[in-house]
Amino acid sequence: MPAHTIIFASNNQHKADEIKKIIGDSFHILTLRDANINIDIPEPYDTLEANASQKAYTIHKLSDKNCFSEDTGLEVEELNGEPGVHSARYAGEGRDFKANIDKLLQNMQGKQNRKARFRTVIALIWHTHEYCFEGICEGTIIDTPRGGQGFGYDPVFVPNGSDKTFAEMSMDEKNKYSHRRKAVDKLVEFLKGVDEPKVTVPAD
Repeated sequence: MPAHTIIFASNNQHKADEIKKIIGDSFHILTLRDANINIDIPEPYDTLEANASQKAYTIHKLSDKNCFSEDTGLEVEELNGEPGVHSARYAGEGRDFKANIDKLLQNMQGKQNRKARFRTVIALIWHTHEYCFEGICEGTIIDTPRGGQGFGYDPVFVPNGSDKTFAEMSMDEKNKYSHRRKAVDKLVEFLKGVDEPKVTVPAD
């Protein structure tokens, strides 16, 4: 049996699958849907840290359970960190990643500096205390999307040390570089070092 059950404050199945793959059987991860929580959590802040914290606290207050949230952004050096915290809605509120990629590539036309990084921030609420974990993957933006795996900006991002885009990699390959993997590894390391509060069982 997994040592802990934790709510992941998201219904993004792609992210949930990635995180479950990284964590394995050590912990039982529930999405909002799994936990019967039907809510669209706003992301009103200008930093990944604040948005992740907002989502985690919202679900903790609703469920009174241990939970975590994450916020991830693609930060392009030549665009002064855009799309950043607005990555999912870069081309509008519809969260259309084809449109987001089209806008990114249009804004990158003629740019020589292609450096970019994915950055993930995880906010964990563990027995009312908050803990944060960060993961970063450095790479470059290419001119033409490649690959059919992954999601988001994966088709135009090549991590340093590879010649493949994230969208050309299997999940196992992607996890060797992944920003999300790095943040989740820190989360798991923390969780493996904590114990649930002890419960005294009355003697028969």
